[in-house]
Amino acid sequence: MDKIAQQTINENNYYLECEKPWVYWLLIFTAGWFGSYTFLLRGGVFCNAQTANVVLLAMAVGEKQWSRAAYLLIPITAYFAGAFFSEYLGKSVKRFHFLRWDTILIGIEIIVITVIGMLPESVPDQISQIALNFICSMQFNTFRQVKGIPASTTFVTNHIRQVGSSAAKYYRHHDSQSAEKIKVHGLLIIFFLLGGIVGTIIGEVFSYRSIWGSSVVLVIIFIRLSYADLSYEKDLLPKVPHGH
Repeated sequence: MDKIAQQTINENNYYLECEKPWVYWLLIFTAGWFGSYTFLLRGGVFCNAQTANVVLLAMAVGEKQWSRAAYLLIPITAYFAGAFFSEYLGKSVKRFHFLRWDTILIGIEIIVITVIGMLPESVPDQISQIALNFICSMQFNTFRQVKGIPASTTFVTNHIRQVGSSAAKYYRHHDSQSAEKIKVHGLLIIFFLLGGIVGTIIGEVFSYRSIWGSSVVLVIIFIRLSYADLSYEKDLLPKVPHGH
């Protein structure tokens, strides 16, 4: 095998820091925190996904509740916009060769979370909901695979399915791939649960300012990813994470 082919194989098998398990654990931990925050303190809704809102939209249209339907289009549109901008910006920032888009996104999330925590109780809950819809969508679209395994960092429905499916395959074949998937998806479920638990406990103590606690976790991610971008992965900035 020639050197160029060997180099290509090595690059394909190399996982960037933004694809490492620890990043996904902390991100889904914050997602659990976001969900508990909006449900307990900002309107009794979950911001991490839009399936429920689409169902409610369909029901509103079916019942000819046009104002309700129009209202539900707002969070759905925010989620759509998050996916659009993350895809567009993710490709655009590469030409600067400074920080990866994945790292920049975490910085944006920190700013958004800081502002949300500053909002007084009198501010409509929808502002916090839409802001979190937007950044959750960007995060979901940006972080797609943990060491080559497709995974979400904002909700756990697919992780639960993957654990069940992989458990059945492991019971049948006892293969290492199924065991690894059980481990990856199972840990993501656990960290999501932990985020929701911590967010609930801190929310009961610090109320609307409690969401700042999640930004501490995001700061840790931002610092470590920035260090990777500026040091040992500096020459890999053009490399696209798996799944994109």
